[in-house]
Amino acid sequence: MKKALIFRGGWDGHEPKLVSERFARLLQKNGIHAEIFDGVECLAEQDLLQYDLLVACVTMSEISKEAVKAVSDAVSQGVGLAGCHGGMCDAFRQSTEWQFMTGGQWVSHPGSDGVEYTVNICHGANPITEGLEDFKVCSEHYYLHIDPAIEVLATTRFPLVNYRHASNKPVDMPVAWTKFWGLGRVFYCSLGHHDDVFDRSPNAEVLMERGMVWAAGGKQYAEEHRLDPTVYDNKAKMY
Repeated sequence: MKKALIFRGGWDGHEPKLVSERFARLLQKNGIHAEIFDGVECLAEQDLLQYDLLVACVTMSEISKEAVKAVSDAVSQGVGLAGCHGGMCDAFRQSTEWQFMTGGQWVSHPGSDGVEYTVNICHGANPITEGLEDFKVCSEHYYLHIDPAIEVLATTRFPLVNYRHASNKPVDMPVAWTKFWGLGRVFYCSLGHHDDVFDRSPNAEVLMERGMVWAAGGKQYAEEHRLDPTVYDNKAKMY
């Protein structure tokens, strides 16, 4: 059975306990055993290579250079990394290595909570979005600084709220994406301000479930194809 490590903490407003428990249930449903740890100390204490997936549920907070290196090393060797909302891409603001690895960083949510918007699915050959249709969300509308190398799975249109950014042209901001870190698969979805977002917008939960399962498959893929973790153009992104 595949194994996942979920680490949670940081700002309680993002309901890390509820979100992490939901993610554990979704992983278990897909045959992946999830262990939940409070805080980030586990990242430097555990042998991360025993896991197939790491799931981040920590908003803001701080992380040691040793812990970031441990995650970076494990993901580069095929361990997946996944998370949602501020739990992954507004975590550890002082760590540029974390931001580089995850593919983005939150910078604002104009209008705060309660903004109604549409998540537009990018249709293509990606199994994470297969069969999904555009859907409505009422939550925070995340504006992020992103890595141009990400593969965008879903977007939302800005601006909807009359704030200072509205002086610029309209943009389609990524909501969900994948990227690669060495042999590791990385998945992120900006939805999940509160746990019940996944109940009110079921396609958001489908995105998270599929994205986590996809990320958890990178290690097995790398092993089966005998990919070299020291060669970073192995084309490990094949599905």
